[in-house]
Amino acid sequence: MYRVLFVCTGNTCRSPMAEAILKNKHIPEIEVKSAGVYAEAGQDASSHAKKVMKQNSLEHVHVSQLLSDTEIEWATHIFTMTESHKALIMNAYPHAMDKTFTLKEFVTSDQVNRDVIDPFGGSVERYKQTFNELDVLIDGLLRKLRE
Repeated sequence: MYRVLFVCTGNTCRSPMAEAILKNKHIPEIEVKSAGVYAEAGQDASSHAKKVMKQNSLEHVHVSQLLSDTEIEWATHIFTMTESHKALIMNAYPHAMDKTFTLKEFVTSDQVNRDVIDPFGGSVERYKQTFNELDVLIDGLLRKLRE
């Protein structure tokens, strides 16, 4: 059983979209959650994120949560959206080092650009770009987990 935790900043854009993409693949041996390093608990996903998920026929009810010990301990794999998110986790939860990666770092061999596009404050088109990037990365993530 894999327990995947996606982490971004506010848990309203990237990590909820990543969570929705993976959850909607309906893989019984994978549980998935998301959280934010600076999230305000109880927030909905951003309106553009919800719009893009709906356009892609993804069902997802989201309530933001701040990253905590509970999620860190629950996860078998923690995937951050940026190097800075990963660094924050390494600082606060050094015991999680072996299971924490940027999503791109885990999936690709790109050692230069390990950050997923941040759509926050951008257009719906920007959210679509991020969604498409996450969709491709999550397909790669599934391939890697199955290796």
